[in-house]
Amino acid sequence: MDSDLTLRSGIVVPRAALRVTFCRAGGPGGQNVNKVSTKAEVRLRLEEVPALTDEQRARVRARFPSYFTKDGELLLTSQLSRSQLQNLEDCLDRVRAIIETGIIPPKRRRPTRPTWSSQLRRVDEKRHQARHRSDRRVDAGD
Repeated sequence: MDSDLTLRSGIVVPRAALRVTFCRAGGPGGQNVNKVSTKAEVRLRLEEVPALTDEQRARVRARFPSYFTKDGELLLTSQLSRSQLQNLEDCLDRVRAIIETGIIPPKRRRPTRPTWSSQLRRVDEKRHQARHRSDRRVDAGD
């Protein structure tokens, strides 16, 4: 991976900002797992991505806090495949997805009022429930 990482939103993550390492993956795999470093680990400091604003960086951190280290690095690992290249591609796809979904500003909630008919339904349901409960009560005079 020698080129920059381009996202659908037009943001470019420079190759120099990504630190890629490979290490031995755990789990099953026989003798191969002890010899080949297939687990991919990608680290990214959002401050090194000039296309992101401070607000977008804060939004990504707030939306995905578990992916960030104490030093503020985005850390992703993948060991799904036996292929080093496929694991790297999986990590890069996840970097793309996290940044693209993280920079989307939340929709502002517009306060709405319940409709007249929904208010009537609610009151009717409350009356019905009250009548139902009162029918269950045993009268003290009987």
